Amino acid sequence: MSAHRERHLVSRSGWLRAAVLGANDGMVSTASLIAGVAASGATTGAVFVAGAAAMVAGAMSMAAGEYVSVSSQADSEAADLAREHGELATDWAHEHDELAQIYVARGLDATIASEVARQLMAHDALGAHARDELGISEIVMARPLQAAFASAVSFVVGAIPPLLVAILTPAPHRLVAVTAATLVFLALLGIVGARTGGASPWRPALRVLFWGAAAMAATAAIGHLVGRAV
Repeated sequence: MSAHRERHLVSRSGWLRAAVLGANDGMVSTASLIAGVAASGATTGAVFVAGAAAMVAGAMSMAAGEYVSVSSQADSEAADLAREHGELATDWAHEHDELAQIYVARGLDATIASEVARQLMAHDALGAHARDELGISEIVMARPLQAAFASAVSFVVGAIPPLLVAILTPAPHRLVAVTAATLVFLALLGIVGARTGGASPWRPALRVLFWGAAAMAATAAIGHLVGRAV
């Protein structure tokens, strides 16, 4: 038989989720802040300082948030695996029956299910229970550092385009230029993220466009009102 190695897109789910979230948040939050500051009539220098500060602070916040949240998931997985290891050490027969019943529920004959459970447990008992009882596998296992790094880097990547547009555009046209450019970049981000994950691009693109436009409109309105007030 010839070797056939399949690559499934679900293996990207851990870092892809963090990267798409980071890039989207970096673009929307930075562009929204720039829109609000620009609408207040601030100078180019003030817009740049606000945008750069938002980019750095947001990247650090995303990294910390992802690391903490994914670490909590990893801690839960480790606790479940430790508990399962103890149960295997103290009640092997019950664990065998439990695994066999899982296979019966999936459609196997009881005799076959019992034999499958026996062979899998003989090979790797903890691995078999982790996959089929707990739903923990190598593909979906929590990786805090990977998620934190992907979020931070993608946040910066997402924040750079609106920041560059804001710096390079004359003040009278800055708000319109940043808004238009950000919407284009958001649509591209939605398409790229969907394609990377193997999904249709249109719904993700529309989602990010809607929420990005809403965020920028809200902050621009606040910036305009505050700018007039002060």
